[in-house]
Amino acid sequence: MKKVIYYVNQFFGGIGGEDKADFEPEIREGVVGPAMAANQQLVDAEVTHTIICGDNFMGSNTDEAISRILGFLDGLEFDMLIAGPAFQAGRYGVACGNVCKAVHEKFGVPTITSMNVENPGVDMFKKDCYIMSGANAAAKMRKDLKKMIGFANKVLSGAPLMGAVAEGYFPRGIRHEIFLEDKYENTAAFRGVDMLIKKIKGQPYQTELVIPKKDVVPIADPIVDLSKANIALVTSGGIVPVDNPDRIQSASATRWGRYDISSLDALPNRASNGYKTIHAGYDPAAADADPNVCVPVDAMRAYEKEGKIGKLHPYFYSTVGTGTTESEAARMASEMIPFLKEDGVNGIIVGST
Repeated sequence: MKKVIYYVNQFFGGIGGEDKADFEPEIREGVVGPAMAANQQLVDAEVTHTIICGDNFMGSNTDEAISRILGFLDGLEFDMLIAGPAFQAGRYGVACGNVCKAVHEKFGVPTITSMNVENPGVDMFKKDCYIMSGANAAAKMRKDLKKMIGFANKVLSGAPLMGAVAEGYFPRGIRHEIFLEDKYENTAAFRGVDMLIKKIKGQPYQTELVIPKKDVVPIADPIVDLSKANIALVTSGGIVPVDNPDRIQSASATRWGRYDISSLDALPNRASNGYKTIHAGYDPAAADADPNVCVPVDAMRAYEKEGKIGKLHPYFYSTVGTGTTESEAARMASEMIPFLKEDGVNGIIVGST
């Protein structure tokens, strides 16, 4: 019987939520969380161990986390590693990708995970492992897991694999030669002419060599003199007035806010009926206690008084990044830009979360 290692984060490992996101890597014999359902669906294979690691620990200590996880696996016999599903959760997706890539490179076994197309882990790791195309929320766990384990069974059995579209994973940039049964009636010339006819008739067709579209953002010119620059603050950390007047969602945001800081030397905190975070993707304690850790109004005012910058733009702009799609983020940015241009903003600082 084949042996499988399973990787999950602190939430799906039953450790806790954001308050436990710094949980250090740990390996347990047997199944934990989604590994239980995966184990039931595996054919002629079983999950022998589950690895758990907090998303924050993996993100802040990636080299150490990966080193420890690879150390756990030294001496173990296994045929595959499965991670996730990670849905649209960016930190979890990147963690799954890092683990899959490292395990495949060191041990040579196939590694499989699942993410939504909007997860940044897809573009980062789709060439390093199999990433199944998944849903955007954990509510679809059962469906994503079934799809992922179905493919895992096929890989473990040694059955011939079809292309990425047919199998349901993101293309890896690898092209394989295949031999068609009707090789005389379905040559490359035949297929090419067939696609041309469909294109002329306006019928749907699929090219066999898909050229990825790249969204290239030009690098901005440097600010020549910061002492004369107008600097604005933007955050995806969900910093808002305590009543959240714009009703910005705590995840998968489609709204944003613009808040007046012209009379403030620092953002007052939640306890002072000032600002808080509504972000669902990180522990809010630090930002609620001092929202300037995400939107550094206090530091920028100090720079302004010292003459290091010309002035601070009188508003800051806020939304929530976790789960927010690239298309929605682009739309919100396009709505913010006219305000920034109107005030002659020269540079923007996007605070880290």
